[in-house]
Amino acid sequence: MKFWLGVILALVFGFGVAGAGDRGAVAAVAVPEGEAGFPGGVVVADSGDTLAEQANEAWEAKDWERVAKLYEGLSKQKGAPPRVWLRLGASLRALGKYDQALTAFQKATESGAGAFAEYGKAATYAGMKDNEKAFTALEAALRQGYADPAALSADPNLQALYGDTRFEKLVEQAKRNARPCAYAKENRQLDFWLGEWDVSTTQGGVPAGTSKIELILEECVVQENWKSLNSPYSGKSYNIYDAALKRWEQYWVDNTGGNIFFHGALSKGGVMDYWTDDLPQTGGPALRRHLQFIPMGADKVRQFSRGSTDGGKTWNVEYDFTYVRKGKSGS
Repeated sequence: MKFWLGVILALVFGFGVAGAGDRGAVAAVAVPEGEAGFPGGVVVADSGDTLAEQANEAWEAKDWERVAKLYEGLSKQKGAPPRVWLRLGASLRALGKYDQALTAFQKATESGAGAFAEYGKAATYAGMKDNEKAFTALEAALRQGYADPAALSADPNLQALYGDTRFEKLVEQAKRNARPCAYAKENRQLDFWLGEWDVSTTQGGVPAGTSKIELILEECVVQENWKSLNSPYSGKSYNIYDAALKRWEQYWVDNTGGNIFFHGALSKGGVMDYWTDDLPQTGGPALRRHLQFIPMGADKVRQFSRGSTDGGKTWNVEYDFTYVRKGKSGS
């Protein structure tokens, strides 16, 4: 969903994307937050199109009469991109020409503006003091992935909706849209491995290395940072829950050029079970790996790896490590 919102933003604000009917060189210009709750960022002035340049300048100056006039002209071009309709609708709404604004936002919907077109409709209906339709449009925007809770909470165009419990729920949904992995229970299944660890062999307790496991990319990815003791060997793994395939995946890379791809799932016993396919080996049979992360309380995790060269009939231990949370080695 975030990818498509990015595409829409590119279409609306021209993040290096020339819309249908645009021509000439593209120049990026930084601007403050946009009208009608649209995020600020970069807009595009088409140096080969005087009308587009003038429209951008008027938009930046918030000269809504001029914005409406110029974007009305751009909207008559064949294949006018979504940002033209969105900006036309926003300027008309700012001028209090609500019916015309709704028509422009509907055109934006038809041209693929999605959540931002619905947001524009919501702001327009709020200006018309039709809160029920405003909520209906805003709910549609959230369903389509609108994901800017800060803008939603501070938009003066939506002030008429503040204080309604429905609005607070929509702000919460915007937070979830912005950071979906932080709220999905499947994405939290490997959180028991998070932290900074001292790692030793399970048998004999020989120190083997240290590892820092952290959440990155809005809590979507569990990143492992491994460093061996008494060796220059180090590596990282990136672990993520693939919602489409309904499985966990790990991609391991190291400082020798090695890489391994695992896939698996959390077992009913709370163990993360990872497997590889049969991996070709130089001068030998293909190797299949089975890697497990076994929680052993709040401050200890066992990492157990086995390999099979006969298609899973027999298995040999590759390594068996115990992770102890730093500062907890005496517990």
